[in-house]
Amino acid sequence: MSMDHELQKHYALLLGIGSPWEVKDVALKLAEKKVEIELGWQWGSAAKCPECGRECSLHDSAPERTWRHLDTMQFITVIRARTPRANCPEHGVKTMTVPWAAPQGRFTLHFERFAVEVLLACANVQAGCELLGIGWETGHEIMKRAVVRGLERRQLDQLKYLGLDEKSFKRGHSYITLLTDLEQSRVLEVVEDRTREAAGQLWDTLSPEQKAAVEAVAVDMWEPFIQTVREQVPAADVVHDKFHMSKYLNEAVDKVRRQEHKELLAQGDETLKGSRQLWLYNPQNFNPDQASEFAALKALNLKVARAWAAKELFTKFWQYQEVGWARRFFKDWFGWISRSRLKPMIAVARMLKRHLENLLTYLKHRITNAVTEGLNSKIQSLKSAARGFRNFKNYRTRILFFCGKLDLYPL
Repeated sequence: MSMDHELQKHYALLLGIGSPWEVKDVALKLAEKKVEIELGWQWGSAAKCPECGRECSLHDSAPERTWRHLDTMQFITVIRARTPRANCPEHGVKTMTVPWAAPQGRFTLHFERFAVEVLLACANVQAGCELLGIGWETGHEIMKRAVVRGLERRQLDQLKYLGLDEKSFKRGHSYITLLTDLEQSRVLEVVEDRTREAAGQLWDTLSPEQKAAVEAVAVDMWEPFIQTVREQVPAADVVHDKFHMSKYLNEAVDKVRRQEHKELLAQGDETLKGSRQLWLYNPQNFNPDQASEFAALKALNLKVARAWAAKELFTKFWQYQEVGWARRFFKDWFGWISRSRLKPMIAVARMLKRHLENLLTYLKHRITNAVTEGLNSKIQSLKSAARGFRNFKNYRTRILFFCGKLDLYPL
């Protein structure tokens, strides 16, 4: 048996190629650092229609195509072949599918699987493309194909707790809206904008049976989002979670600090200078110097100290097991805030009172949008690494590729 025949047999095994396909030639091009593998069809073998799988006569061969394969050592490896065309009595002349690549694909299935693994492992897509020796557009095409595969295979039988949230897209008032599965920490779908219509598009991606299984949705107090939850999943509870509420309370505390700092500066008092983070951060994370400084500030008769105390006290609301006790706590807390004369805190307290019933549902389900916020952080890192996205479709592909927990592989 000749060396050439052994080499052809070796590559046939590596590629998983069997009759009626065979390796006809393996060409090593040293100057180009490339290995070219020529595959051929054994003429006389019956053709198969790619539409119905019926064996039928062979019509002719399509023009020669090439597919990128896994590198052989440091050499780029490509496959060359002319694909037979079947003459099906029902579907006419059709180009047959090949066992080493997906229809219309420019890469072998082995290469695409490896490329998906590399791209998933790289925080920066450009770095992944460089490792693979492909261009950015080629890398994006591989990701897009992977997402299409993943969405086709995805099972959504047990959607119990969902999250609905927004994320900035481009500079200015440009947003996307995310629908997330809170139990499995994955993005289900993403659409452009944050309108009622946009949220409706997200719900339309779920079947009536899937929507009927949803028990609760964690959502911010953005009225268009709330309306779509009530319309699309009327049996589900709306939950305003503690992470969003903490954000509103922190913003109110900071407004009190800014107003008071301005008043004190007018009197030449710099007591609050550089103290912003102390009022917003968790005191448990302070170093000894920060803890000492914060203790001294709290001891002063400051408006911001009272605002901070009110914010901290509200965390007790989330710890109640019984709705009745939580409702009584809120009534007392709201009364205290109403008498505080701290306008930013009063405004937030009134907003919380308007949505109290949807705060109390947290005690039943104990779900938060922390999962969505975590995914938002990952999405933000994707956007930063890409230095922004001009095209929403590319942004969606990237989000679902990295945050959708999809089965992305071709094999």
